Amino acid sequence: MQTREVKIINQGLEDEMEVWGYQPCLWKRILVGVGAVFSGGLLLLLLYWLPEWGVKGTCTHTSLRNAHTLLLRTTDEFKQWFRAKVHVMSAPGNKPFDSLDLQSTAQLPNGDGEHGISAERVEHRGQFRQPVQIHYFTHHSTRYYWNDVIQNFEVYKGLEDVKVSCASIHSDHSSGLSKTLQDYRRLFFGENEIAVRVPSLFKLLIKEVLNPFYIFQLFSVILWSAEDYYYYATAIVFMSVISIATSLYTIKNVSHTGTAVFVGNALNNLVQRSLYSASCVSPEAFYDTVSLLFQQYVMLHDMVAAHSVVRVSVCRGSKDIEQAMSTDLVPGDVIIIPANGMIMPCDAVLIHGTCIVNESMLTGESVPVTKTSLPSSGEEASSSFNMEEHKRYTLFCGTHVIQTRFYAGELVEAVVVRTGFSTEKGQLVRSILHPKPTDFKLYRDAYLFLLCLVGVAGIGFIYTIVLSIMNKVPAKTIIIESLDIITITVPPALPAAMTAGIVYAQRRLKRVGIFCISPQRINMCGQLNLVCFDKTGTLTEDGLDLWGVQSAEGGRFSPPEADAAKESLVNTAFVACMAACHSLTKIEGELSGDPLDLKMFSATGWILEEPTEEETTLHNPIMPTVVRPPKHSVPEANQNNPLTHNMELSALSSCEIGIVRQFPFSSTLQRMSVVVRRLGEKHMNAYLKGAPEVVASLCKQHTVPQSFTETLETYTRQGFRVIALAHRQLESKLSWHKVQSLSRDLIETNMEFLGLVIMQNKIKEETAGVLLELRQANIRTLMVTGDNMLTAISVARDCGMVRAHERVIIADAAPPKDFHPASITWHDTDNPAQTNKDNQTVEINLEDGVYDKRVTEQEQSYHFAVTGRAFAVITEHFPQLVQKLVLKATVFARMAPDQKTQLVEVLQSIDYTVGMCGDGANDCGALKRAHCGISLSELEASVASPFTSTTSNISCVPNLIREGRAALITSFCVFKFMALYSIIQYLSVSLLYSILSNLGDFQFLFIDIAIILIIAFTMSLNPAWKELVWHRPPSSLISGRLLCSVLTQILTCLVFQVLAFLLVRQQSWYETWTPQSDACNVSSSGLSHSRNVTSPHDHKNIKNYENTTLFYVSSFQYLAVAIIFSKGKPFRQPSYKNWPFMLSCISLYTFVLLIMLYPVPAIDSFLEIVCVPHDWRVTLVIIVIVNAAVSFMLEILILDIILRRLVFRCNQGVNRPAEPPSADAPQEANDRWGSSFVSWLFCLRNKPPRVRYMHLALELQDAADWPPRHSTVTYASDLQSHISAPL
Repeated sequence: MQTREVKIINQGLEDEMEVWGYQPCLWKRILVGVGAVFSGGLLLLLLYWLPEWGVKGTCTHTSLRNAHTLLLRTTDEFKQWFRAKVHVMSAPGNKPFDSLDLQSTAQLPNGDGEHGISAERVEHRGQFRQPVQIHYFTHHSTRYYWNDVIQNFEVYKGLEDVKVSCASIHSDHSSGLSKTLQDYRRLFFGENEIAVRVPSLFKLLIKEVLNPFYIFQLFSVILWSAEDYYYYATAIVFMSVISIATSLYTIKNVSHTGTAVFVGNALNNLVQRSLYSASCVSPEAFYDTVSLLFQQYVMLHDMVAAHSVVRVSVCRGSKDIEQAMSTDLVPGDVIIIPANGMIMPCDAVLIHGTCIVNESMLTGESVPVTKTSLPSSGEEASSSFNMEEHKRYTLFCGTHVIQTRFYAGELVEAVVVRTGFSTEKGQLVRSILHPKPTDFKLYRDAYLFLLCLVGVAGIGFIYTIVLSIMNKVPAKTIIIESLDIITITVPPALPAAMTAGIVYAQRRLKRVGIFCISPQRINMCGQLNLVCFDKTGTLTEDGLDLWGVQSAEGGRFSPPEADAAKESLVNTAFVACMAACHSLTKIEGELSGDPLDLKMFSATGWILEEPTEEETTLHNPIMPTVVRPPKHSVPEANQNNPLTHNMELSALSSCEIGIVRQFPFSSTLQRMSVVVRRLGEKHMNAYLKGAPEVVASLCKQHTVPQSFTETLETYTRQGFRVIALAHRQLESKLSWHKVQSLSRDLIETNMEFLGLVIMQNKIKEETAGVLLELRQANIRTLMVTGDNMLTAISVARDCGMVRAHERVIIADAAPPKDFHPASITWHDTDNPAQTNKDNQTVEINLEDGVYDKRVTEQEQSYHFAVTGRAFAVITEHFPQLVQKLVLKATVFARMAPDQKTQLVEVLQSIDYTVGMCGDGANDCGALKRAHCGISLSELEASVASPFTSTTSNISCVPNLIREGRAALITSFCVFKFMALYSIIQYLSVSLLYSILSNLGDFQFLFIDIAIILIIAFTMSLNPAWKELVWHRPPSSLISGRLLCSVLTQILTCLVFQVLAFLLVRQQSWYETWTPQSDACNVSSSGLSHSRNVTSPHDHKNIKNYENTTLFYVSSFQYLAVAIIFSKGKPFRQPSYKNWPFMLSCISLYTFVLLIMLYPVPAIDSFLEIVCVPHDWRVTLVIIVIVNAAVSFMLEILILDIILRRLVFRCNQGVNRPAEPPSADAPQEANDRWGSSFVSWLFCLRNKPPRVRYMHLALELQDAADWPPRHSTVTYASDLQSHISAPL
């Protein structure tokens, strides 16, 4: 008996999946074939929609080793199923990095068992051996190969798979690959291309047609045709044909023009247009979707193909260099980077030379980055190569190498690490081609509500069958009408219609400079209750202004100087460090590089010169970059004296400094350094700059002033950004070649402290106002920065993130050391302002429940501040405190990029909906991980985050939240309207079925096209409300308030339809309608009450008084619920400002009212309406007016005022600002009493909150030892005890 084997692939990664093996089963396939025939193909469609059923229904379990078909399931919350076919490949080895001593003349087999290419024997050292048969499958552009050792499938990414060290890359992989070995590796890695296959239009069309909603639409059209609703079906087909013609024309234009555009902007426009098409509530929508999917493939293909195939120089062992196509590259190849740069066709690590690279394709930042060669010796060289850890040495695919630095006889070389879809660019394209589903409760609830409608349709289905059998209706009519009730009840366009609000919100965002590549996240923005902000360039200005410098000599600080270019400082090591320790370069004659480096260098007044290619060739070796003081630094008085002038020039020349080697800035190390040689000196010097705490730890202690800590705190408390400088004289025996191989750890030690550079980082004008607006909107704000702790706290106070009277508690954690456990030291910072907080209270209203707990403001008004080092220690040694800490932590300083991502994940784990706003460089991981990542970049769009703002300040955040809330509310409005539309029509048809009647062909057409289509589109046009209110819109369709709204409207419509239906039958002039009936002109006394049968020509019994009455009433009901559900503030602008919607409603109201009161024979005949007395028309007007009034009163008065005020007072989080005491105390008492009574009535008393962070807030309110007191220490060995210790 075979066991059902299951394995995990990509374990621990984002795309982790379970995999089962299957092999074809003949008898199951025969059964499926028979079932498909008898079901008319529906069984095949079901197996197509459900891959797990398709595999299990046609195959039997087997081991993965022998499997022909694989069943895959993601392990995330979505549990998506996929099926994959196993292929067989012939190769001379099992793995790509196996060492093969193949003769150069041996022909490698490159066969795939699927294509029938025979497996040749390979000659190996004079012997012939049989090629190995390797099983593999492809999923989402990634190949998985079978490994007999681990008995599972694995992915070969590149050179990292062999756990190669940095030193071994130099020693073992720097000579390149032979052609034979390259061909062998290409069997596994494939061609180096990011292949975006553009499927045929026919294939896309078929794929879209097989969507369940479109199958349902197709079924509906066929059913309507069978029911003789030819005009309605013809109208739908006509619109479809028009849509197809338009789509094909668009596709043709796209194919001819070939748009090789930036991926972010291209996909932004594509997704926007795709959603716009998908939001149509008619069957032709899928043709637009098909065309836009085709355009997406074309645009993405053109973008990727633009620079993917280039000619490169490849090393073939020893000194041989040959030209090859970039598609031939495999991991392990060595390529030459030309002096004039190139677009990188792969991921490669530099082993010789230096490159200036523009990485805006990946990071959204157009600032050039310096890439240096991988260290070949030292501690770093002995570590395993990792692209993330060693990215400062890595050239990424798709990035632009602007220029290279090299020496005579030396080539700039790089070893290929990854190719194809394994590269950073490939993974980016793969994530675009195969995006992760959006997990948002709204969409899950929408499908759940659809299932409820299916249940209602089932009731109508049974009701129709029973009623038809009782009335002896023919079997064909029973089948058609019972199926028709399903098409009426379940609107197939409901999910698509709900995207209309997203489409319009995206358009409005684009007008204010916010671009989006993930439109479904716009709704998530409406639920944000916490936003993390980077500091530099986000809350504060991009550019730093030099406030002053303070050098140190003899272990003491000199007085601060405002001008670093003073003559007295020109020849000092301090200014030399400022002028030389940077990664600046000249591009087209202009200095370019990091803004901080630019500001510091320009403050010195020095000049940077770079040698030309001719100069590099003439001299060996020559410094690639030279910095020197300006010539005008020579005093004018001496310039007239030739002797003095020559002496000054000689002295000036001695100040010239050549930069020998750079160690680029690392956000992890928080420092950068350079090795330089001053002209005329035999020894070299090392200059270092970075975070003051880091630099001081690398310096000799006697060179660091004793007042270092106090001086640093003085500056950081005032919000200055402080950078420390240091230098070291290297041994004179060090040559240029030896320096190139030294690790930075050997250079950056035993330094001499030079002093501090004080930079002023001004807060942007918009920052304080935006943060205040967010706080008033009950949205918590955090600062996550790589800057100094005290600087960050100062900025947080200045911008209002931490208010003047609030405490800031610094959590300073230390890892275990010398048998002492890990510890956290808690201490308060000095408050710049103290206020009297005695007897001040604030009511804490928690979401999803009503809590009247009152706590003193002193207990609540505190913030934690945590450094990256402390965060790492607490995460590892104090996991129980992490969630409690982040609940009230506001400032996170010295945070590494991966720690920012980790923080976002922790916040999400306690059910916060998290936004992240950063500059798009160091924040890429956090921007992608957050629910809503907003990148501030000058580029039009950035692939580093879902949203990109072209404005360089955080004013985009409230704009995005406003539009998100408006889109979310719009989705609710459209959902409720579409649900009521189907239910109202369902009620009308059900009542008419009781008399064996139905709505007419043109009546359906008028309702669905003239009313529903126009209203559904225009009601989504309400712009966002101008202010952010303190509560958020609901996130669930299955909420009490929304269900009450829908159910009350359904009951109201049911009551008035039944009322009108019964009343018309009680009228004195009522009779079974015949073509001879003339209720308009015959007096009630002269009416004949004979029961005449319906005329044979009207076999569907459309024309009758009940039909006419229900048509009029239901038409007004559609319009009434549309106006009632189309709500304005507090999240959207009032509906009267949405002039297309108001114009549509007024026009439709006027038209229906006119044809009801003043019938037009032509219109009556067209809509199959019969003539009724004028008195009854007036009665119908009264009925619809009362209906509208009752619906309005139920929705506005009861739901929006009474229930919202007393019961559904939700979304009032722990961050809600204190409201001033009201003067109307009796009213407050009444509200409190009413709230208590209705809450008791609805069993809402003491109902616990649903979200984790609210549970924590409640727990901490009653905790006597939280927050920890000043000068206490918490040890990892005993979390419950606080041991007092002086700081």
